[in-house]
Amino acid sequence: MASPADPATLPCSPADEVGGLAYFPRMLAKIRLHAQAKLWEDLHANLGKGMDLWCCGFLHLSYEDLKARVLEGGSDDEILQWCERHGRPLNDTDKQVWRQFTAKIGQEDRASRLLTKWKTESGLADRDDITTMGHYIDVAEGRKA
Repeated sequence: MASPADPATLPCSPADEVGGLAYFPRMLAKIRLHAQAKLWEDLHANLGKGMDLWCCGFLHLSYEDLKARVLEGGSDDEILQWCERHGRPLNDTDKQVWRQFTAKIGQEDRASRLLTKWKTESGLADRDDITTMGHYIDVAEGRKA
């Protein structure tokens, strides 16, 4: 992540949840901010990719369909209900599995190399305490030290 962001251009933390579903509110916030031409430019390249794509796959929805629904308006809770009607319903176990996945992405998995690259590019390569994508994002966006 190249330049410091204005907090008004940032979505919430990847750890935030709606209806027990982690990351989901961040994805919706990115869609909304982008549509308003307010989203931090460093986040544009990954819209609909990475975690956005994985979350949509988990919900059995396309990113484009979800994006269209978000842009129609409504609360995060209402959009999650729509997702469960048009994708698949989620039970508590589904949400726990997704929560664990999102909490650990970047720890010795397919995202590890990208995490290392991002840490290096942003001058955080010496931060051994940053072991997950979520933690990196929160540090890079100024929510954590």
